[in-house]
Amino acid sequence: MSRINTNIPALVAQGRLRRNQTDMTTRMERLATGYRINRGKDDPAGLIVSETLRKEYRSIEQAINNSQRAINYLSTAEGSLNEVSSLLLDLRMLIQSTANVGALSPDEMDANQQEIDSILASIDRVSNTTQFGGEKLLNGDLGYTLSGLDTSSIASVEMFAVRLPENSSRDVVIQVTNSAETADLFLTGTSTSAVSIELRGNTGAEILSFVSGATVTEITDAINNLTAMTGVSAVVSSTGVRLTSTTFGSEALVSVKPLDGNFIESNSGTTVQDHGVDATVLVNGQTAQVNGLEVSARSNSLDARFFLSQAFGQSATSTTFAVTDGGTIYQISPEVTINGQVHVGVPSTSTGNLGNTVYGFLNSIRSGNTNEVAAGNFVAAEQIVSTAIDQVATLRGRLGSIQKNQLETNINSQQVALENVRSSESAIRDADIAVEVSALTRAQILVQSTQSTLQIANSQPQSVLALLG
Repeated sequence: MSRINTNIPALVAQGRLRRNQTDMTTRMERLATGYRINRGKDDPAGLIVSETLRKEYRSIEQAINNSQRAINYLSTAEGSLNEVSSLLLDLRMLIQSTANVGALSPDEMDANQQEIDSILASIDRVSNTTQFGGEKLLNGDLGYTLSGLDTSSIASVEMFAVRLPENSSRDVVIQVTNSAETADLFLTGTSTSAVSIELRGNTGAEILSFVSGATVTEITDAINNLTAMTGVSAVVSSTGVRLTSTTFGSEALVSVKPLDGNFIESNSGTTVQDHGVDATVLVNGQTAQVNGLEVSARSNSLDARFFLSQAFGQSATSTTFAVTDGGTIYQISPEVTINGQVHVGVPSTSTGNLGNTVYGFLNSIRSGNTNEVAAGNFVAAEQIVSTAIDQVATLRGRLGSIQKNQLETNINSQQVALENVRSSESAIRDADIAVEVSALTRAQILVQSTQSTLQIANSQPQSVLALLG
């Protein structure tokens, strides 16, 4: 080569050296960061897919964290409800103890009433002080707000979960298509001789005996005197007696077994009985589970329990109210949609809210109130406490079901999704260290080689000096 202004071999060596140094720098960067893609130019299409997968797994990670925090939240509430449940069981025991009037002195009954008052105060304390992250859990702040509720139709409402649209309300339409009925028997006949029957209802059974010539009115009065023991009432109807249960629904029972005499002419010697009929109720167009006048509605958008008034439960009509606000929301899916949320309502567990308008509320058994235990209201008090026990147990069961069947299963499923998404993202974006080490070694050798080649290329023009002598 006899040209000195343009050293083509040197230019070629410089270009190769630049590319080899760039390749070596890239390999060193990948080894330093652990990523194959550090900027868009490394793999434009791969970067787009990788960022999409990153968005997904970050959302999945947050969904798992949200679910775990929701579990902690509900566990706190459930722990306090467990204490309330224990207090209610103690309360029921005290009522039964106080009802043993013949074996207690007035001072002992007063002492029991004082302990009952103390337990009620403890229940209110737990209700008002249970909190998580500064938010009250059992004082009613997490209950639902209702609008337009007709209390003459719906005696009591317990809302456990309502999926409310954002900044909107949800209407609840309750329609009775077939009315609830009591158990009912019409017994004809005359007491021309001594009569004995066994009368049985939901509460218990009693033997009634009537002398020869007893009138229908006398028989009716005798049956009504035992209504509290049997759960059966009677009215004179034409020439016979109409017996009805004091409760509604398929579990309501009236049974008459003739033991002696001819009071039941057409069924002499045969037990006759009748069961009531549950109302048929639609809640927002869906068939609800009904027990007498108690209605349970469970769907993806509504989980609630209603107690129908007697008049409404026996009429083929409907009523509507709105759920306008309340409850709490747990976002447990990677996407913020209403289908990815768990809506939970936690009503107040204070003594003014446990119980219902049908039987009365728990605070009514305090000293000086309507159902004070020491004043002899044992049956009413026990019914109220039993209702409260059922309410707390139901609430605990629902919270436990949400924790087990929704939150924990969500964590498990999202964990699997996270593993798969991270694996896919890793395959695209992460560097293969073995490959990169090999590539770096190659790049280092090539850099050294091109540096030597460039040195040789730079020395070639010096051969021109030989031509100058």
